[in-house]
Amino acid sequence: MQKPALDLQILTLPDNPGVYQYYDKDGKILYVGKAKNLKKRVSSYFNKIHDTAKTNVLVKKIVTIKHIVVPTETDALLLENNLIKTLQPRYNVLLRDDKSYPWICIKKEPFSRIFLTRRMVKDGSEYFGPYTNFKMVYTILDLIKELYPLRTCNYDLSESNINSGKFKVCLEYHIGNCKGPCEGLEPLEEYQRQVNAIREILKGNFKESLKDFKKLMNTYAQNLQFEEAQKIKEKIEVLENYQSRSTIINPKITNIDVFSIVSDESAAYVNFLQISHGSIIRSHTLDIKKKLDESDEELLELAIVELRERFQLLSKEIIVPFELDLGENIKVTVPQLGDKKQILDLSIRNAKFYRIEQLKQLQIVDPDRHVNRIMAQMQKDLRLPVEPRHIECFDNSNIQGTNPVAACVVFKDGKPSKKDYRHFNVKTVEGPDDFASMTEIVYRRYKRLLDENEPLPQLIIIDGGKGQLSSALKSIDELGLRGKIAIIGIAKRLEELFYPGDSIPLYLDKKSETLKVIQQLRNEAHRFGITFHRDKRSKAALNSSVESIPGIGEKTMTTLIQHFKSVKRLKLATEQEIATVIGVSKAKKIVDFYHPKEN
Repeated sequence: MQKPALDLQILTLPDNPGVYQYYDKDGKILYVGKAKNLKKRVSSYFNKIHDTAKTNVLVKKIVTIKHIVVPTETDALLLENNLIKTLQPRYNVLLRDDKSYPWICIKKEPFSRIFLTRRMVKDGSEYFGPYTNFKMVYTILDLIKELYPLRTCNYDLSESNINSGKFKVCLEYHIGNCKGPCEGLEPLEEYQRQVNAIREILKGNFKESLKDFKKLMNTYAQNLQFEEAQKIKEKIEVLENYQSRSTIINPKITNIDVFSIVSDESAAYVNFLQISHGSIIRSHTLDIKKKLDESDEELLELAIVELRERFQLLSKEIIVPFELDLGENIKVTVPQLGDKKQILDLSIRNAKFYRIEQLKQLQIVDPDRHVNRIMAQMQKDLRLPVEPRHIECFDNSNIQGTNPVAACVVFKDGKPSKKDYRHFNVKTVEGPDDFASMTEIVYRRYKRLLDENEPLPQLIIIDGGKGQLSSALKSIDELGLRGKIAIIGIAKRLEELFYPGDSIPLYLDKKSETLKVIQQLRNEAHRFGITFHRDKRSKAALNSSVESIPGIGEKTMTTLIQHFKSVKRLKLATEQEIATVIGVSKAKKIVDFYHPKEN
C-alpha cells in the first residue's frame, strides 16, 4: 500500500499524549520524541524554519511518521526512554547513554532494606516505579523514614550473626532512626510488619498508613511543633497524588507479546506491542482488508503468525483480548484485570486510534469512498432494500400544548442538507397531542413532495417510540407510500429502533457509525424544532405584552425589547437612550405614547 503524503499523516494525528518516531525513505529510524499533544508537537516541526541546521536537515529527511498513544505524559516520557535505548535513533542524543529512571527497592533479605536504585538485580527483591520525578522519590523515602524506623546498614543480619553478637548498634539507633535489629533489640516479625505497611504504600494502598501519618501530624500540632506538622501535611498531600506504577514499564511483566484487534465491515487493524524485561520496546499496527467477512478470531490468528515471523519473536506467552488456538508451545493469556489487562487496553487503544486516522485520511483523499462505505454500512445495519442516500427526520415541539410546531431535517449522503430543512406550524390539532401532530406534518410533507414531483427519501426517521411511528404510518398509508419508503422510530431512553409491525426493537452497537448518523439526525431535528418553537413563543409573548404603538412596527419593538430586556425598562428609558437604538423620529413616537402628559 502506498504511503500517504506527509502532510496527510500529520493532519490525522490524535490530540493525545504519546511517542512519535520519524523514519527516512529507506525505513531507517531518525528520531524518537514524546508529546503531550501528538498533533501539535509533530506539526511544529514542519510549520517553521528551525534555529539549528541539524533540525532542518532532520525535517527534510522525514518520510514516514509512526506513533504510539499512551494514557499520560509521564508514560510518554518513560516509553520515549525505552525506545531511544532500544532503537538508538541517529538524531537522539540526550537519552542514548546508559542512565535510567530510579526505582525503590525492597531488598530480599532478613530485616529488608528499602532504598533508591537505578539498577534492577534479579535476586527476588521487589522494585517499585520507575519514577520520573525525583522529588516524589525523596518525599516517599523521607515519609517512610519518618514513620517507620528501618535500618540503613548493609550488614548480613542472619539469625546466627545476631546471636553471636557480631554487630553493635550505631548512631542511627541512638538518635531514634533504627530500633537495633543488629543486636536483636527488634524482633524480625515486628520489623517485617513495618515492611509490609511500606509495601502497601508503594503499591498505592495507603489508607491505613494515612491514619498513622495523620496521627503523627496531630501529635506535632498538640506539641505546638507547627512547622513539623505542616511538613507532614505537605507530604501526605504529595502521597495522595502519587501514582504508584506505570503501564509503560512494569518489572512483573517480562518477555511478552501483546496483540489486539479492532475491525469494521471492510478492514481490521491489529496492534502489536513487544514487551522486553518489563518495557515496551516496539509497537506496530497492521491493517488487513477483509475479503469474505472473516471473524476477528481468524484475522488475529493470521496476523499473530505473520508478525511473529516478521519480527522474529520468540516469546512463550502472548496477551490477547479473547481465546485463540496457537499450538501447544505458546501460552495464550486473556487478562481480566491487573497489569496485563492495562497493557492490553493500551494496545486496543492504539489500534482504535490507527483506525480513526486511516478513516480520516480516506475521507480527505477519497470522500466519495468514505460516503459509500457509511451508506453500505447503514443499509446493512438497518436491513434496508437500498442505501439511505436521502434521509428525513421529524420531531414535534410544544410546551403544555402552546405553540405546537414540528421540524423536518434532511440528510443527503450522510451530511445535513440545510436548504431542505422545513418548519411546520401544526394547524389541525388542538392541545398537546403529539401523535395527531405527527400524522398531520408527515401527511403535509409528503403530499407536497408528491404534488411537486420532488424526489422522496429512502428512509424516514421518527423521533419517538411505537406511538409516534404508528401515527406517521397512518399518513404514509393514506398517501400510498407504504413499501416505497422505509420508516423507523427511535426511542430516546435506550436508543431503541422500532420497525412497522415489529414489537421487538433493534439495538445497534453504541459505537457504530450507523447509530451515530441516526443520533445526529435526531439531535439536529430537535435543535431545529426547539429554535423555531422558542422564536414563535417569544413572538407570542411579545405580542401579548407590548401595546400597539402607531408608527412602530413589530420588528422595531422586538429590537427594543431585546435591548432593554423588558417593557417596564423601555417605559423608564429616556428619549435619547431609545434614539441610540432605533433613531430620533421613532424614539419620539414611543416617548409620546408612554408619557403623553409630559409632552
